[in-house]
Amino acid sequence: MAPIFLPDLRLNAELSGPAKGPGLVLIHALGLNLRLWDEVAALLPRHRILRFDLRGHGESGVPPGPYAMGQLVRDAERLIEHAGLRETVVLGLSIGGLVAQGLAVKRLDLVRGVVLSNTAARIGTAAQWQARIDSVRESGLAAIHDANMERWLGRNWRLNPALPGLSRAFLATDAQGWAGAAAAIAGTDFYETTASLRLPALFIAGGNDGSTPADLVRETARLIPGHDFRLIRGAGHIPMAEKPAEYAAILDAFLTGIGHG
Repeated sequence: MAPIFLPDLRLNAELSGPAKGPGLVLIHALGLNLRLWDEVAALLPRHRILRFDLRGHGESGVPPGPYAMGQLVRDAERLIEHAGLRETVVLGLSIGGLVAQGLAVKRLDLVRGVVLSNTAARIGTAAQWQARIDSVRESGLAAIHDANMERWLGRNWRLNPALPGLSRAFLATDAQGWAGAAAAIAGTDFYETTASLRLPALFIAGGNDGSTPADLVRETARLIPGHDFRLIRGAGHIPMAEKPAEYAAILDAFLTGIGHG
């Protein structure tokens, strides 16, 4: 799928898998890009998979920030419609999980289930995010790299095999794009809206996650009756990079269980 030129934005997207397969939308975390999903997507050959670079990330356009969560939700909505997908399951990681929550509330005709991975109805505080944004604007993403990798991968982050790939993607992200999207996280609290959702929902947490600890993920999971919750031990905030086979197996079991696979 070539880059999509919307009236106000270029979004880089990739559509793969059988044309008539059940739709699966994958939304990456802050400071990463659609390549994050390569290994997981390869393990889900039955699905029609749409993945894309968030605005300000990867090969998508970098409009002036700050961004609003409503803009990120609308980006995903327009891409899904452009791809001709309906009744999709939307998997969002971290900020992608916030986008998935907002999209599910807004467009139940497009979303029949959600996978909310290493995310919550609210992530961090406005003050925490503003401090990080200020650091990035002053000194670039390198200024927060080490602290970010430790939150993602745990105290032994320097020895983690997933570090090189994650570090490269993070440092390649446009600093202004990162700051714009970080502002969207800072201004988002979906507690009440997510509590209104009634649809199949899988929550995934990492045992070593310092960004959205398992207890925080569980707190959001309790908002949706009948949810499924899975903890991946020995993985942090980006479990599909650390344990792609285990992550894909959990995802495949959920999709099969709701008749979406």
